[in-house]
Amino acid sequence: MRTLLVTGPGGSGRTTVAAGAALRAARLGVRTLLLSADPADTPGAVLGTATGASPRPVAGVPHLTVLRPDADIRFREDLLALQTRAASALDLLGAARLDAEELTPLPGATALALLGALREAAHADDHDLVDLVVVDLPPAPEALALLALPEQLRRYLRRLLPPERQAARALRPLLGRLAGVPVPTERLYEAAARWDTALGATEAVLADPGTTAWLVAEPGPAGAEAVRAATTGLALRALRLDAVLANRVLPEPGSDTWLAGPAVQQRKTLEEWGDTYGTAAVHAVPHLGRDPRGTEDLSALDLPAPREAPPGAVEWPVTEEPAGVDGDGAGPLLVWHLPLPGAVREELDLVRRGDELILTVGRLHRIVPLPSALRRCTVVGAALREGELRVRFAPDPALWPGRFG
Repeated sequence: MRTLLVTGPGGSGRTTVAAGAALRAARLGVRTLLLSADPADTPGAVLGTATGASPRPVAGVPHLTVLRPDADIRFREDLLALQTRAASALDLLGAARLDAEELTPLPGATALALLGALREAAHADDHDLVDLVVVDLPPAPEALALLALPEQLRRYLRRLLPPERQAARALRPLLGRLAGVPVPTERLYEAAARWDTALGATEAVLADPGTTAWLVAEPGPAGAEAVRAATTGLALRALRLDAVLANRVLPEPGSDTWLAGPAVQQRKTLEEWGDTYGTAAVHAVPHLGRDPRGTEDLSALDLPAPREAPPGAVEWPVTEEPAGVDGDGAGPLLVWHLPLPGAVREELDLVRRGDELILTVGRLHRIVPLPSALRRCTVVGAALREGELRVRFAPDPALWPGRFG
């Protein structure tokens, strides 16, 4: 199964483009599922078919199904299940249980429901009935935070309830008597293991080589900056940017119309995007003079077909360089190459902590494990060149017997 993630700045028309991409793929015979967390059912309005919490086929379009997960239902079920599994801890604190009727979704519940639906689509027993999942993500800043969520939650979970502590389950009654307070029960650890498995499955979908992204923006100064920031954010997650969709491109105006200025500005941005991302990756989507409604309008947008065979996973390779490269004469170096297109030196920071590297790009953060070879090295420098962060490591001779010693 392939996954196409569609995002862009707010108001860019990303939901319409996502619906159009799904429609184009379905008409090419690709069994397609469109996922959206849009609360106003914009996908349904664009496609002419009301959508909801259960998969619904689009009238007149074979091979196309739409699903908008219900965050209310998922949040209520998950929180009630959590109360049951953490019963002993709640009783110890004297906490009053919440009833289903008083539960309302918290901010972020819709995003979690969307991730859950994506995971279920990829791992359902009948997943072979779907070839492509098009995901209508929230606006780019929220989308980048959403894509980081499974990895972050999994990290928190493993720090708070480390799996290795489950081996000490036989000692829990004794520890409880010695400490005088109950220790986490077996059910809590079982719940943690289930959450870890679910989060890991979601991570696997996002990290799959068949997962790519489209960025949708109106060409212009604001759109250009939003695309630059989103491109860096996707690269930080090792997600491949497949296309930039320049939406609502104006036609060539006469010199005496008020459209002349905006049209010239749009074409300047289109040229810049072509130079940066390659002309084959930039697609101009025409302005129809109205909000697209119905499959005929979506077809008139002339969107590209989602890529049939993604080129593979984004690689962060490690290479070896001789002494003296980049002005360092201390000896052979290992260099970790991290592609971060659009990154700005002033917004970039990195810190090594143990066997991990903490990467910060503006407001975006990611903690990544070092490749095994680099764990036996020390960081000696880093440089950002041509959209690539190159982190240099000096091998520790004591840990590299017979090679660097």
